Amino acid sequence: MSVHRILLVDDTPEVLALCAEILIPQHEIAGTAADGKSAIAAVEMTAPDVVVLDIAMPRLNGIEVAKRLRSSGYQGAIVFLSGDLELMNSAMEAGGSAFVTKTRLSADLLVAIREALAGRVFVSLRD
Repeated sequence: MSVHRILLVDDTPEVLALCAEILIPQHEIAGTAADGKSAIAAVEMTAPDVVVLDIAMPRLNGIEVAKRLRSSGYQGAIVFLSGDLELMNSAMEAGGSAFVTKTRLSADLLVAIREALAGRVFVSLRD
């Protein structure tokens, strides 16, 4: 398995820490951001292979961030995080490659990233 550079974006420090803990053994954390505007700047600065992106954030929600990244030409995978499975369709239409519910973060994040990097769609199942 090759190491990929991943940007983590969430406004909850505990979620950022958990994502890093899950990913660090197999991937490189390119950086973190806690709001939508910072996420866009971080993508421009770090050019990650994958953006793990929370939907509900201040200063631009994740869906708007994804739309802006895609319109600016970002080709990397976007893996959405949310506590609300009802947002999945909007997230995928905005350019998402995968959708992970926060209740399934530990079980699904690595799988979602692997599938997204392979060009496949991944969606967490309901608990």
